[in-house]
Amino acid sequence: MRVLVTGVGGELGYRVASLLERDPAVTDLAGLDARSPRRRVRSMRVFNIEPTDRRHLLRAVQDFSPTAVVHLGSWEPDARVAPRPAAERTSAMAIAVLGAAADLPAVDRFVIRSDIAVYGRARGSAMVPDESVPPVPTTPWGRSLLEVERLGAAAGRAAGVPVTSLRFAPLMGDRFPSPLARYLRLPVVGFSALADPAFSVLELGDAAAAVMAALHRRPDGPLNVVGPGAVTVSQAARLGRRLPVPVLGPEWALWQRVAGVARVGLPGHLLELIHRGRTADGMQAESALGLMPARTPDVVRSMFGWSPPAELRVVRGAA
Repeated sequence: MRVLVTGVGGELGYRVASLLERDPAVTDLAGLDARSPRRRVRSMRVFNIEPTDRRHLLRAVQDFSPTAVVHLGSWEPDARVAPRPAAERTSAMAIAVLGAAADLPAVDRFVIRSDIAVYGRARGSAMVPDESVPPVPTTPWGRSLLEVERLGAAAGRAAGVPVTSLRFAPLMGDRFPSPLARYLRLPVVGFSALADPAFSVLELGDAAAAVMAALHRRPDGPLNVVGPGAVTVSQAARLGRRLPVPVLGPEWALWQRVAGVARVGLPGHLLELIHRGRTADGMQAESALGLMPARTPDVVRSMFGWSPPAELRVVRGAA
């Protein structure tokens, strides 16, 4: 395989690239992102290109001519950038890379990062959706990723190859800039006084393992990759010895300002998780990928022992 990994400057992209470097089936490896990886992957060629630089993105994809594309280049709102530029970068990267790869004669598989936020949490929606439930996203993050899924599916149809869309539960991991993890690490954690619904998460190493399994097994279609079990916001706070505080109605506006002072953003998908929960049925992925992710309560408990997420150094340039 000649594998192109987008989003390689992020922690998930770096972990996947590190696994690919040791994979005997991989003959050539390239990474593409606006940022260089935190640590060097010796056998990987890196293209530092801004997601809005369409011309250079197209050239990089065409010059490398991958047989497999692992598209992790999506920006979660308030993880590293504000919600609006996050959506713009996510869309621009997907349009350029997936569109260019679809025209390559050698490409034979796509693996795409998505999120269970694509299902949405509208009133009456499935509490624990499986892959048969139509996605109806109700937040900007969910809508961005559903667009990426659709672009990936279109690229797969054009190339006549399988496309695996990995719908991850919210990711948690050492140095991973998760808005949810930042929020739960606050000394005082607000939760909905009207309801304290459950959510699931996925450990970053399990997400990387799912990418590798999808790359080799080539299942076609979406898969929910979710850590078994669930916790509520108040339960998660207690696991980290934080003080959970019930918050009601108009108090949330004040709570958002308090979180902002601590440099913790509360994007729409995080607020939705707090008020309506977020989980999904991951049984199909466990069977298709041969994986059993770590349990959600264990991942949350471990998260409180991790160091705070660190910003990556921005390296600008074009290939």
